[in-house]
Amino acid sequence: MSEKFDKIIEEVKSMSVLELSELVSALEEEFGVSAAAAQVVVAGDAGAAGGAAEQTEFDVVLTSAGDAKLKVVKAVREVTGLALKEAKEIVDNAPKAIKEGASKEEAEEIKAKIEEVGGQIELK
Repeated sequence: MSEKFDKIIEEVKSMSVLELSELVSALEEEFGVSAAAAQVVVAGDAGAAGGAAEQTEFDVVLTSAGDAKLKVVKAVREVTGLALKEAKEIVDNAPKAIKEGASKEEAEEIKAKIEEVGGQIELK
């Protein structure tokens, strides 16, 4: 890799999860793309190449907050550890990924918590 890429990678390594989330949002906005859509395509290609292998990692996507938006925001904060503003942005911009690359058990647990308060979740 070039020295330029090495510097960028080192900078990303030093960021907190919250800062990385904000960076992804800023890049999506700047370039008019969605990181979640790109990951779905990659996951779909990997599944096709692997044959009938069982999926081990799941993306937990909030599809709707339902009628209890505030409860869903609180639940998103609980499962992600995000601040109120970031959790509210996820809920306001549904469908939006809450957790990417989660194990089956973790994905099911998150789904249960969000659906318990009225949100709708899709596992991809």
